[in-house]
Amino acid sequence: MAFSLTRPPRAGKPAPFKLSSAGRGGSPARMPGRNTEPLPAGLARGSYPGRHLVHVRAARDFLAALHEGDQAPLVSSVYETDPVDCPPGSPSFLNAVLEIMTSLDPEELLVRAGDFERRLGRAAIRERNSPRPVDIDLLYAGDRCIGTARLVLPHPRLTQRRFVLQPLAELRPDLVLPGQSQRVADLLEALPQQPMVRLVVGAW
Repeated sequence: MAFSLTRPPRAGKPAPFKLSSAGRGGSPARMPGRNTEPLPAGLARGSYPGRHLVHVRAARDFLAALHEGDQAPLVSSVYETDPVDCPPGSPSFLNAVLEIMTSLDPEELLVRAGDFERRLGRAAIRERNSPRPVDIDLLYAGDRCIGTARLVLPHPRLTQRRFVLQPLAELRPDLVLPGQSQRVADLLEALPQQPMVRLVVGAW
């Protein structure tokens, strides 16, 4: 059974389908930058040169601090992958996925993630896909579909990247993303094995 993106499933119980408040008449007013209720947001964290795992852990702690759920956020294992669509000579990188419950609008969440990346040393101007200390990508936010110059949700390359789908499938194998008809586990199964994704750290 596929799970809704309204909120993560509880153990042994599929998550119920809910309409977002934007789809109901007379929806309550909300604060700028926030939703009326927390939604599950999936984020990928990657790190390239230097202190890989230190940076990935720092990103995990930063995002976990934004979590508003009653239960702990979902945190995947850490995987190592050869560089994909990167400049020649780029090192391998580490990647993991985390899902939090947050009432922040996706745009506000993206702004906060960008501020954190810059605090860890990410350059404002750089070559596309070049190595950087940490990289945070917003993968999805509830059932929201967004297409702006700044943000596209679900992430447009999510279904093409094994280094994202593999840790996501570890957390939410039965998840069906907006615009998709297949579960995350099925999307992962359909991808080629290369580039190989190697498990580095399990529970952390």
